[in-house]
Amino acid sequence: MSLESARLALPFLAAGQAQKELTHNEALALIDMGIAAAAKSAGIETPPSTPVIGECWILGDAPTGAWVDRAGALACWTESGWRFLAGREGMIVWVQDQQLWAVREADGWTIGAARAARVMVNDLQVLGAREAAVMPPTGGSVVDAEARSAITAILDRLIAHGLIDT
Repeated sequence: MSLESARLALPFLAAGQAQKELTHNEALALIDMGIAAAAKSAGIETPPSTPVIGECWILGDAPTGAWVDRAGALACWTESGWRFLAGREGMIVWVQDQQLWAVREADGWTIGAARAARVMVNDLQVLGAREAAVMPPTGGSVVDAEARSAITAILDRLIAHGLIDT
């Protein structure tokens, strides 16, 4: 049996282990970092000189100093020094200086991108899948019929996206 959890590498207690409270407290510290995670900034390479207990950062690709070999991890300053939580696919962290969400994907952190099949507001769809482009009116000496057709197509798209009502 492994002595740590598969996803977040949280330490498990071992049978007959002395000072189990240390292992338990370590697991709680890592959980505290990961639940409702917030980082001061992302892509940081150098540890701050005077971190405050509870402050966290998403590390960049080539961290230095106390962060070396921890690329892409969430680093938090605790009463016992630096603790690290490896970025796992699907992890979400609020990046305070950018006021954006960072999502851990297979190839790294993606900041500020939202993915959705649709956006709902008060149970009404306000944004959906992209539809075909509306072709602009072309040629002719009188473009009134073409202009009306283009405007109708624009309105149809806005209605389909839920941005306007009929």
